[in-house]
Amino acid sequence: MRIAIAGLGKVGTSIAGELAGNGHTVLAIDKDPTALEGLPSNIEVILGDACELTILESASVQSCEVMIAATGDDKANLVVSLLAKTEFGVSRVVARVNHPNNEWMFNESWGVDTSVSTPRILSALVEEAVTVGDVVQLFSLRTGNANLVELTLPSHSPVAQARVGTITWPVDCVLVTIVRGQRVISPSADDTLEVGDELLFVCSPDSEAGLQQVLAPH
Repeated sequence: MRIAIAGLGKVGTSIAGELAGNGHTVLAIDKDPTALEGLPSNIEVILGDACELTILESASVQSCEVMIAATGDDKANLVVSLLAKTEFGVSRVVARVNHPNNEWMFNESWGVDTSVSTPRILSALVEEAVTVGDVVQLFSLRTGNANLVELTLPSHSPVAQARVGTITWPVDCVLVTIVRGQRVISPSADDTLEVGDELLFVCSPDSEAGLQQVLAPH
């Protein structure tokens, strides 16, 4: 897969190295020549501002399956995302959100398929680690139409010891994985839910309140 990365700070550099190490063809774009120094030789580099149409044209971004806008500037990431999607038809655009207050802009109207907010991810992981019995949003998928959420099943749950197939889940809500101790279980209808299970769901934002009521009503 050919992947373009705009912004080679610590985040972009780390992503570029990992993707290249996994066998992908990586194109790195940055206007700071020092940012492009020291990259592995199998990474193609373009010196220039990824917000400029001519730079993206010279990089043949239209041949990339994925564009990652990873600069430290939210405005730049939005411009890069919009150009990649509308001018070059990149099928998958992933954008970094630096300031949580700007998250609402990172959607399909700006060409963003998936946004990644480091502050939100960190806060979600903290909540997930310390919270039992509450639905915690871990990640938004495809411009916020679905979320990856987690709940650790508490002792007062009405579905503790119930079989998965007997539970009526909310509309647009799917149980993806049960994490039980060191085990990762792909749930079947006959599997039972146990107290302390970490349950991962993909569901629409509107179904999260219903999921809370099914698993652990307050």
